Amino acid sequence: MRLLFAHIVLLFIPVSLLALEDDTTATRITRQWTLSSDFTTEIALPLDTAFSLCNRYRVTDKYSPFNAYPGNYGQPQYQINFFDRDWKPDRFLFSYYLPFMYTPSRTLFINTQVPFTEIAWTNGGARQKSEQTFRVRHSQNVNRRLNFGLIFDIVSARGQYDNQKAVDKTFLFHTSYNGDQYTSYFTAGINNHETEENGGIVGEEFLGEYEPEDVPVKLNEVNNAESRLKNRHIMLVQRYSPGGKRDTLTGEMTRTGPVSFSYIGSYEWSKRRYFDDYPVSGFYDTVLISRTSTEDSLSQGLLSNTLRIDLAAGREGRFRIGTGAGVRSELRNFMQVVPGDTLTRPDTVTSKQSSLVLTGKVFNNIGDKFGWMATGDLWFQGYRAGDFTVDGRIYKDFKVTKGTITWDATANISSITPSFWYNRWGSNNFVWQNDFGREFRTTLGSSIVWPERRTAIRFNYAIIDNFMYMGSDTLPAQHQGALSVESLTLSKEFVFWKIHWDNTALLQQSSSNDVLSLPIATGRTALFFEHLFQFRSTGGELNVQLGAEAMAHTLYNAMDYVPATGRYFNQTTAETGNYPFVNIFLNFKVKRTRVFLMFDHVNSGSTGYDYNLIPGYPLNVRMFRYGITWTFYD
Repeated sequence: MRLLFAHIVLLFIPVSLLALEDDTTATRITRQWTLSSDFTTEIALPLDTAFSLCNRYRVTDKYSPFNAYPGNYGQPQYQINFFDRDWKPDRFLFSYYLPFMYTPSRTLFINTQVPFTEIAWTNGGARQKSEQTFRVRHSQNVNRRLNFGLIFDIVSARGQYDNQKAVDKTFLFHTSYNGDQYTSYFTAGINNHETEENGGIVGEEFLGEYEPEDVPVKLNEVNNAESRLKNRHIMLVQRYSPGGKRDTLTGEMTRTGPVSFSYIGSYEWSKRRYFDDYPVSGFYDTVLISRTSTEDSLSQGLLSNTLRIDLAAGREGRFRIGTGAGVRSELRNFMQVVPGDTLTRPDTVTSKQSSLVLTGKVFNNIGDKFGWMATGDLWFQGYRAGDFTVDGRIYKDFKVTKGTITWDATANISSITPSFWYNRWGSNNFVWQNDFGREFRTTLGSSIVWPERRTAIRFNYAIIDNFMYMGSDTLPAQHQGALSVESLTLSKEFVFWKIHWDNTALLQQSSSNDVLSLPIATGRTALFFEHLFQFRSTGGELNVQLGAEAMAHTLYNAMDYVPATGRYFNQTTAETGNYPFVNIFLNFKVKRTRVFLMFDHVNSGSTGYDYNLIPGYPLNVRMFRYGITWTFYD
């Protein structure tokens, strides 16, 4: 794969040199947007072509700045910030892979005057233990209304320790048509994730004595343990708005008729498999189906169809008030292989569950600087009858001497049936049947963002009754009573002449560390020198950043990981933290080409051997990384 990417690099270097003209992103990319959670509203987003700290190449860090994972990039991970974690029951099987994936709710759409292509490639470490990422994104308009695009992502991380290779391959195709009265969106996504499982190292005392590839692991080549996750989706959104009108240049809706009719249909399918050639190695306490090999399999599918009508009065950009309502049908199917009467006779169990949902929305925008909105779903029939969720948001923009300050407040109240997999699970090493009650959540949030001062503050608070988690026995558990969680995130970049100091700090607290353990403080800081070199003779420019960054968190009982279930669980015997992960980087940009050179984890071995985010899963030791990103407008 490394040789293939090298050929791709050589192929595109001449093209990139020819493309080194003035960056005209603002004029050639008319707009970029995503859809709201109910798929009825377009939410504008800036195109991510930022140069600053482009050495932060991992897509997972864009999802959440602080993540914990079993030592190798591409493996399942959870977010250290509790309020960045996904808890929706239908995402149980793939929630730890979500930052890598393309799902209906995470699709970006573009309207562009010329074809847009972005290619990004990174590489780190020696060939035998290398980590590579490759991404290509292309989008183009057939005409000013019709656009199509695709994204292809690969993460191939062999890992420095034995049996921890991770390969993630994701693909997304999307198309959009934005007419005056008719609008449609279509997406189709493929997400494949394969991870070798080593169960963690035998002991941290080996880290200082052996090279990473010689450190003994709990699941070795005899086990040949591996997890595979597949996810597929298709989605179609159609909206008819009599009297609608779009701007002929930007494509943004300038006037919407008083009524719009929408159809939203989607199907999502996920399958998880786990293999182990030696299940009686002693790693697991029980063997329930086969003592010669483990071949666990379980899957789920969700077919959803929504019909809704939305009413609005007023004009875009001035006073506008509206409401909407609809009905959604949901059909879920579950399949798993469970232990049978004997070790040689497993049973395949399937379950189909249907639900009907009332969905609604009400909003009020007063100009472009103030507004509020509330959305809600009520399951009134079938599998999830009695569940509900209500979301609210208020925002206000304040014009100040330097720029604009945006204040945002959010709230959510939900009563949700736990995931099917919390109640029913069958495999070669684990089996359970439970009847957990609904989880009730009340979540509040507020944020202040001041881009011109490079400052952001975010506060979150939650009270959760019947909180679902995986207990210290690696089995599902439900906390009886209320669990409260609060967090404060601060981001600030200071600039002194050409010296930049970028900081992000996270403070968190849980009312019960036995149920939910969180580090009190987590931080990331980057100190770098930035300079723009200008060459008068050629008119060229070279932007350069040189510096170092570090990430650390205080001691806490990080969750441990079970390969057979692919779930993180609470543990109270080992603490991780108080270790700084330090990188040294050099970034530079020529027109639309960005390059970074970095020594990753440069301090490994010199500041101790506690460099793990998950107990028993040390991170990779010092390695040299480099990456390049090209953007083309043809």
